[in-house]
Amino acid sequence: MPDADVNHIYDYDPKYLADILSSVKTIALVGASADKTKFSYGVLRVLHETGYTMLPVNPNPKLKEIRGIKVYHSLEEIDQEVDMVEVFRPKEEFYGFAEKAIAIGAKVLWGQINVYDDKAAKLAEKAGLKVVMNRCPKIELFRPFWKPRLDLEI
Repeated sequence: MPDADVNHIYDYDPKYLADILSSVKTIALVGASADKTKFSYGVLRVLHETGYTMLPVNPNPKLKEIRGIKVYHSLEEIDQEVDMVEVFRPKEEFYGFAEKAIAIGAKVLWGQINVYDDKAAKLAEKAGLKVVMNRCPKIELFRPFWKPRLDLEI
């Protein structure tokens, strides 16, 4: 479990993030969208294509599938184990999703870029969850492969 004084907005050890992304298999993506122009769609697509079992969560009762994947209308509706809850909702809603992630037995609570709440992080960590906030798992997944080429001319 990370130190409770970690500045979650900026300070994550790359190994901490890599360990999370290599250990989780099932990700509930709260705020999933079927709109291909939305960032949540792109993140869902890449994580799914990378091999994660994705569980899109969207409260719209008319939305049944995204990319052929069953949509759940709430975290509580999910009928299988969830390793990670990724939140693609306003940061003001993050604490409520921390409570729900704890209730469904998730191991990780992840707040997308601009989604953070220190009280939510402390609540989740106290319950034994690992927490990441203000980060994108799609970006973090590929970060080790980004090698700057400072020798190239502009």
